[in-house]
Amino acid sequence: MFIRTAIVTDSNSGIFEEEGRKRGIYIVPMPVIIEGKTYYEGIDLTHEEFYQMMSERKKISSSQPSPYEVTKVWDKAFMDGYETVVYIPMSSGISGSCQTAAALAQDYGGRVYVADNHRISVTQRFSVLEAKAMAEKGYSAEEIKETLEKAAYESLIYVGVETLEHLKRSGRVTPEGAAIGTVLNVKPLLVIEGERLDAFAKVRGTKKCKERLLVQMKESADRLQEGGAQIYIGAAGSFVEPKEHKEWFEMVQEMFAGEEICYDPLTISIGCHVGAGAFGMGISRRMY
Repeated sequence: MFIRTAIVTDSNSGIFEEEGRKRGIYIVPMPVIIEGKTYYEGIDLTHEEFYQMMSERKKISSSQPSPYEVTKVWDKAFMDGYETVVYIPMSSGISGSCQTAAALAQDYGGRVYVADNHRISVTQRFSVLEAKAMAEKGYSAEEIKETLEKAAYESLIYVGVETLEHLKRSGRVTPEGAAIGTVLNVKPLLVIEGERLDAFAKVRGTKKCKERLLVQMKESADRLQEGGAQIYIGAAGSFVEPKEHKEWFEMVQEMFAGEEICYDPLTISIGCHVGAGAFGMGISRRMY
């Protein structure tokens, strides 16, 4: 018997409401708090507006969606005729939203499955799209959740940061370290692999940081493709100017010539910590 399973994710995946409707995926918008007021990415806050406010040094922090905002989307899926829900939030190692959702799911009598996929941004997008394809092929919610969690660590993201200021605010570097970085033009290269955002390297200058990121990503891609496995490749940026997005994407395409590459603006929840001008890439091994 075919059971209709809805796929739900949050906007950290880079999938927003309009694209979600086209793909048949339900989206929980992620909130960001600016000067005490809550905004929702993709609904009443654009990337341009966000980075303008950041440049004005307004007080900004990321937040997780409220229980009501999460369950409202689940309930909508059930009202639309779905019998089960697979919810794929951002990594539990970066936000508490996954644990909150798991607690909320207990009130749904086994109809909601929360997958702790340990991913964010473009790698989260890949997981969501594969989950949707599995649901359409008749996989059960339990099977989709198990597949997502089994493959959780078969992906990684590298992010290069233009300034250490925002990482200093979030406690990722000391004030002294941030000051040295500014004086010496040091650009930190960060890695997200599974549960944490960690420092990977410090590189002198933006251009060299981008080049180091591409080389590192190529090595990681080769590793994930061992045994003939196929991979997804994505790039992202928190640039203000469209031409900067284009330039970064062209660098990625040159390194990965012939590969299909998706590109998303870096989500605001990550932008809160890395600021404008950040650039990144993510890769994931295909799950099935």
